[in-house]
Amino acid sequence: MFKRTHTCGELDKSNVGNEVQLNGWINTVRLHGKVVFVDLRDRYGKTQLVFNETTSQDDFEKIKKFSVEDVISIKGVVENRSDSTINPAMETGEIEVAISSHTILNEAAPLPFVLSDRNSAEEHFRLKYRYLELRIDELQKNIIIRHKTYQATRDYLSNNNFLEIETPVLMKSTPEGARDYLVPSRLHHGKFYALPQSPQIYKQILMISGYDRYFQIVKCFRDEDLRADRQPEFTQIDIEMSFVDEEDIFSKMEDLTRSIFFSVKGIKLPKPFPRITYKQAMKTYGSDKPDTRYDMKLYDLKSLTDKSEFNAFRSEECVYGFVVETGAKYSRKVIDELTEVAKKHNAKGVAWIKNEGGKFNGGISKFFSDSLQVEVIKYLNMKDGDILLMVGDKKNIVYKALGRLRVLIADKEGLADKNDYKPIWVTEFPMFEYDQDQDRYIAMHHPFTAPKKSDISKLDTEPANALSRGYDLTMNGHEIAGGSVRIHSPEIQEKIFSLLGLSHDQAVEKFGFLVEALQYGAPPHGGIAFGFDRLVMLLAGTKNIRDVIAFPKTTSAASLMDDSPSHVERDQLDELGLTLKK
Repeated sequence: MFKRTHTCGELDKSNVGNEVQLNGWINTVRLHGKVVFVDLRDRYGKTQLVFNETTSQDDFEKIKKFSVEDVISIKGVVENRSDSTINPAMETGEIEVAISSHTILNEAAPLPFVLSDRNSAEEHFRLKYRYLELRIDELQKNIIIRHKTYQATRDYLSNNNFLEIETPVLMKSTPEGARDYLVPSRLHHGKFYALPQSPQIYKQILMISGYDRYFQIVKCFRDEDLRADRQPEFTQIDIEMSFVDEEDIFSKMEDLTRSIFFSVKGIKLPKPFPRITYKQAMKTYGSDKPDTRYDMKLYDLKSLTDKSEFNAFRSEECVYGFVVETGAKYSRKVIDELTEVAKKHNAKGVAWIKNEGGKFNGGISKFFSDSLQVEVIKYLNMKDGDILLMVGDKKNIVYKALGRLRVLIADKEGLADKNDYKPIWVTEFPMFEYDQDQDRYIAMHHPFTAPKKSDISKLDTEPANALSRGYDLTMNGHEIAGGSVRIHSPEIQEKIFSLLGLSHDQAVEKFGFLVEALQYGAPPHGGIAFGFDRLVMLLAGTKNIRDVIAFPKTTSAASLMDDSPSHVERDQLDELGLTLKK
């Protein structure tokens, strides 16, 4: 092997005449009579190599049989390409290397799929051969973006007096909303550690311990159903601060986010970030993570539909809708497909009206008088060729159904500019939501979120209406960070546990070390956790979180490359005191 003097991405005209040594993978092979052109690739780029029959007589027949992904080492002289052969698509496209000597380091077996075309194989097949897929330019760029995001995060936080402190990976199982991954103890049969869903309790204890600015880029684990932007093990930027309120946290986290986006992609985000309450977000966008790159807002139509003769809406709690510009072109088939989507979100259906020539047409238009049509058109600023989509039901059903339709139609119509980034804070989340299956309140964020000061009294009288000091940072329809000001009063924390159905003894059993720590001088504190993988996904411009993780799991939480989870030997189970059910 020749020790490389350069990478495959750095040679240019200034190197012409120099002897160089390169190592890498063969990306392409092109035969041209007595000359063989090879594009050699490493993670830095590609360089064109020229093998000439005259200078490679003994090996030329072997050279012609080079295969894609063979690993080779070469020595040669950098030359200018002719004007007609310059490749502007390559960083090294103005030069080539005339080869004087080479050695084959490793011959590649026939490839299971074409690396230059990710669509040549299904995702599950590509994940099985992930080590090959990771050679693709797109994924290598994503992994480099991930690295740069790590660096930008650490640089900003370290320069702003945050301390990077590790917290335990093996911890006590505490209910935080999702299922724990459990680790059985060999030394304490019948007892289990849990892998952390987050370092939430530990970072609060660090605040009690006096470390007023903490961060950690940390692995977390949740045994929950997956989707495109979720994994069973994921990375988050975990942050906590003492002696702060929401404004302090918003200010620092906006600066962090701006710093990351500018350092990694050269993107300038707005200052300050806009804000919207949870209630406003649901009423306006049908989502607590609104995509504000396009308008298409929801409107309350109940007072207008009550004037119509469409009786189906009269008995509903609320009626909302939104206008799709040029949507009158939608066929009945398309509208039926949208209706099925709404039904999957528990809506009874979708009512619709087209504005054609200033008059309503189709759907439920016959139930609207001429004067009411004029009123609706004016209220919604409907234009000729628009369509109005409406859902009537309970508020939570209406919001979620229309919110989903809004995103679906925006994707269909290409309304969102992929190069536009719109951060927005969502604030004042409810403290609780009612879980019908469990017949009790559960925490909207987590049980350590403080109530708004003005709503503390509601904890005794109307807890369902109490608002929290919780907040999410969202961007382009994704939640990229979530946090809150925490409870630092032992009395309020015990009250919250009680509302969540935990007795004093149960609270002590599950969270005893935090409950006790709060009694020894807990400062006001708050924080946030960024979904690191999701953040990188946005920076990389992909829609699948697996594209920015080197070795991701499938939607069934399996690793196809190493075949995990897998069975273990009987003696391993015996050491742990475990017996599997048959």
